[in-house]
Amino acid sequence: MYIVASLAIVMTMCLALTRALLGPTVYDRVLAVNMFGTKTVLLLAVVAFLNGRTDFLDLALAYALINFIGVLAVLVFFQSSRERAAGKPGEQR
Repeated sequence: MYIVASLAIVMTMCLALTRALLGPTVYDRVLAVNMFGTKTVLLLAVVAFLNGRTDFLDLALAYALINFIGVLAVLVFFQSSRERAAGKPGEQR
């Protein structure tokens, strides 16, 4: 049963990678990369359960946090570059 779950996760990771490469917009690509990262965390959790290694869950949690912060950073970067291209001033902090 867990082998089937692992294969399904890998299949969705392949589909997300395809969307990341072929996505028509930047936001489609960022969403696909985020989904790929989420599926990677899920796959790490399944592998940790199958092997009985709880330290993989720590790695999965750390990867989830890095994935979240990375996606936010990329989105902020593209939003600010879009504002600069449109000639709008950014928010002053």
